[in-house]
Amino acid sequence: MENSQAKPDSSRIKEERIRKINHLYYSRKDIQKAIFSFSANREVAPSYMMESFGKRPDTFQYPGDIFEMVKNGATSFHCSEEIWTDPLKISTGMSQKQLNELRTGWDLLLDIDSKYLDYSKIMAELIIKVLRFHGVKNIGIKFSGSKGFHIIVPWKAFPKTIYNINTSDMFPEWPRIITKYVMDITKKELTEKITQLTKPNKYVRDFSASAEVVPDLILVSSRHLFRMPYSLHEKTALASVVLKPEPEVIQKFQPKDADPFKVEIRNFMPDSKDGEASELLREALDWNKTQNPEQDEQKNYEGKLFSQVALKSISEKNYPPSIRKILEGMKGDGRKRALFIITNFFRSVGMDRKDIEKILHEWNKKNETPLKGGYIVSQLISSFRGKPIPPPNYDKDYYKGIGIVPTEEELRYKNPSSFMIRKTLRDEHEEKRANERISKAGKKNFTKDNFKNKV
Repeated sequence: MENSQAKPDSSRIKEERIRKINHLYYSRKDIQKAIFSFSANREVAPSYMMESFGKRPDTFQYPGDIFEMVKNGATSFHCSEEIWTDPLKISTGMSQKQLNELRTGWDLLLDIDSKYLDYSKIMAELIIKVLRFHGVKNIGIKFSGSKGFHIIVPWKAFPKTIYNINTSDMFPEWPRIITKYVMDITKKELTEKITQLTKPNKYVRDFSASAEVVPDLILVSSRHLFRMPYSLHEKTALASVVLKPEPEVIQKFQPKDADPFKVEIRNFMPDSKDGEASELLREALDWNKTQNPEQDEQKNYEGKLFSQVALKSISEKNYPPSIRKILEGMKGDGRKRALFIITNFFRSVGMDRKDIEKILHEWNKKNETPLKGGYIVSQLISSFRGKPIPPPNYDKDYYKGIGIVPTEEELRYKNPSSFMIRKTLRDEHEEKRANERISKAGKKNFTKDNFKNKV
């Protein structure tokens, strides 16, 4: 009985303590300004002790609105990843087309959450490493207020159109693809580093917990809200403070550094350059295409399963112009997409695996920025695990997206494989007919010669 009474009392004391901290913390003008500045053109919502959100949609008109909401019981503030022309015009039940018309863009926000802060630190470092490898130099990172971090790549960093598609319309699909892509390429190193962390007599015992630290895909959804920078966290009474995106800063960070009475304001939104995340987006979309290519490409022209044609002779003279162009080397983005095209092209016409591998490595040397050799080998292994599938049809975005424009002659065919097969079979047929003519002519000469000899 005493325990049942103690629990409500402790909860009540904790709640009263948090509300006192709230009033002192949110009364700071610099905190109000930081939260207000980040809220521009976003849907915002106050939370009341994590029990309920305020009305949606909502916005801040003035910095002072934040403290007024706190006086009415608000304990934290959340906002959308999506950027709107007028958030107040959003309503439940709107069609995708209506939302697209209101949405002007979106930020990529990777939400790292884990049982252990140490896991989250490792993942944060790996994500920043991946982003910088893909040309994203300006990155924002903040503490979630509990045991994780939020990493942001601003809308400004993304191309506004790609493959003739408005990037702003592709929410949440494209942020979700980028998140999965980042998860995939960090998975191996993440597992290794977490395993190393658990080897000594550390407090971590569960070796499968790497799954707990990956970016939260649930966050990447329409109208989903995330904790705003410098908002408090109700359970910990810690602030969602902004950090410098440097490994040494992340490693040294401790929850005490998020003490609301020691907070120093930094800008969560980095000053990105226009389009600096273009390579990241293209590589993620290329990667996504390679995950389940059979769903889109393993069909022939009538929609039946593709049947491989093993050509007797594979001559370079019959390579389609688009394949020739790719084999000259890629100067910009799209190397992985190009690899997907030529691998499936050579497989679908029956080329030997060793010959394909040799061609791929020679091609890679010609690329302005070569792919890692291990990546090519892994993609080849993956390809040979399944049945051969043709390269994408000429009417797909694959070619245009990597700067390859099929010729008028190529467009008479469905894809590079059909071009190659038809050309080769035509050559073989002509060669066969020529041999037959030679053979017939030889027989006639032989008969005439014999007749003369007899006479």
